[in-house]
Amino acid sequence: MAEVKIPAQPRTEFGKGAARRTRAADRVPGVVYGHGAEPLHITLPAHDLLMALKTPNVLIRLDIEGGKNELVIPKAVQRHPIKIGVLEHIDLLLVQKGEKVTVEVPVLTEGDLAPGGNLLEHVLNALPVEAEATHIPESVTVSIEGLEAGATIHAKDIALPAGTVLAVEEDAPVLHVVAAQAEAAAEEGAEGEGAEA
Repeated sequence: MAEVKIPAQPRTEFGKGAARRTRAADRVPGVVYGHGAEPLHITLPAHDLLMALKTPNVLIRLDIEGGKNELVIPKAVQRHPIKIGVLEHIDLLLVQKGEKVTVEVPVLTEGDLAPGGNLLEHVLNALPVEAEATHIPESVTVSIEGLEAGATIHAKDIALPAGTVLAVEEDAPVLHVVAAQAEAAAEEGAEGEGAEA
């Protein structure tokens, strides 16, 4: 995975007022922690950060004012509850080349279910895995071609890239195929109406 370089500035003001001023300046307050170091409070350019976060588990090279350079991955992102595309705060975890980290990787599907109106239920939208910090897969892809109602894909059934291992029980269900319930629900509704009348 390629690194995304983002300039960062140390943050000296704290509290709601300071955070509001930071966001008004089109910057996002954040904290960098890990490796037993003191947490480092920073601000990042909002647009650059938003673009970087389009890649799940993006590897970010922080170019911190004052000559410091740190490699981090996003650990927790707080987004505005109403305004789309507005970041409120970010927690970043320090990583080093060769270090293993536990992250959640999006599960993508390919192919079509067996005919018959079956539905695909995502039990896990993201699969917890352990991978080297500089080689985190962007996603994992699962074939659902021809699966019928009752079929379940477990974590152990998903092919992972070399160097990536599961960080969840092997038998954890990830995807499940269920039969469409529309007809059964319509019949129940008709019966219910008759009983009320």
